[in-house]
Amino acid sequence: MSKVVVGMSGGVDSAVTAYLLQLAGYEVIGLTLRNWVAADGQESRCCEIDDAKWVCDALGIPYYVRNCFSTFQEKVIDPFVDDYLHGRTPNPCVICNRVLKWEEMLKFASSMGAEYVATGHYAFVEKLDNGRYSVKMASHAQKDQTYMLYRLTQEQLAATLMPLGKLSKDEVRSIAEKAKLPVANKPDSQEICFVTDGDYANYIEENATTDIPGEGSFVDEEGKVLGTHKGIIHYTVGQRKGLGIALGAPAYVKRIDADKNEVILASEDAIYSEKISCHDVNFLSIPPMEEGEKLPAFVKIRYHHKAQKAMLEATNNNEIVITFDEPVKAATPGQSAVFYDENDYVIGGGIIQ
Repeated sequence: MSKVVVGMSGGVDSAVTAYLLQLAGYEVIGLTLRNWVAADGQESRCCEIDDAKWVCDALGIPYYVRNCFSTFQEKVIDPFVDDYLHGRTPNPCVICNRVLKWEEMLKFASSMGAEYVATGHYAFVEKLDNGRYSVKMASHAQKDQTYMLYRLTQEQLAATLMPLGKLSKDEVRSIAEKAKLPVANKPDSQEICFVTDGDYANYIEENATTDIPGEGSFVDEEGKVLGTHKGIIHYTVGQRKGLGIALGAPAYVKRIDADKNEVILASEDAIYSEKISCHDVNFLSIPPMEEGEKLPAFVKIRYHHKAQKAMLEATNNNEIVITFDEPVKAATPGQSAVFYDENDYVIGGGIIQ
């Protein structure tokens, strides 16, 4: 009987993951990685210990907690804050999965003699004919979470189980109810786990350890000053609402120039791009592309973006230039571009420059 360590967040997805693996004959061990606690004692939605322990008790499986506060601060929170201070809009969950969640789960699994780790992500993990591992889109596209998983390594994927790929959310909740799991009707988390109210700017103001850029200028594409902004951490590329400036016509954030402390505004047409580049690329279904190599793909530039046809071209320095068949709206520095093949497998992805 194989052992598997299940990452328990305290939510219904991880609860059903543990239950299904138990039904399949695995020896299941529950683990919560305690990453962050607010000053008032509020836990991150990724590590609600009471609910996770409640589920493990209901299933009759052992349950452990590992404190990862310092690692989470160093590898997730500090880069998140730094990105905003430099005019980028990061996705910390993408980073956290590789450098913290999987690393810590696999270390713990090794110490427990477990062959696998498992999570409640809606995706499939498969070994392909070329011997490489990739993640494939979930059967129900509205819940697919492969975008968040593209940075995982081959070694991490080889030891990973994801049993929810074929299920809808309603089916997961139904399984939880029938199994009498205590979190069957618990609401989903919507925000970044350590910014519980969704106010990123306020969080950065409270947690930055360096000076925060103050007021600066709104400018147009020619550099003409249009007004005063309240600080670049309050804006992101593509933003239209909440700019705090009236120009007589809709205006969008086209770019943020952190060096000049400027927010460049433009019309909606001006925030579309036919070509973007990304760096820090990770490949899953294929080996890294060679310089000058081209490959057709479908590319998502944000979590809820519908993948669009594009051509990938590898340059030097582990960068990929992406040319889209049709322009994409508001490609945002700091977010990820994730590449898919025609069979819904993740080819790889990188950080948008």
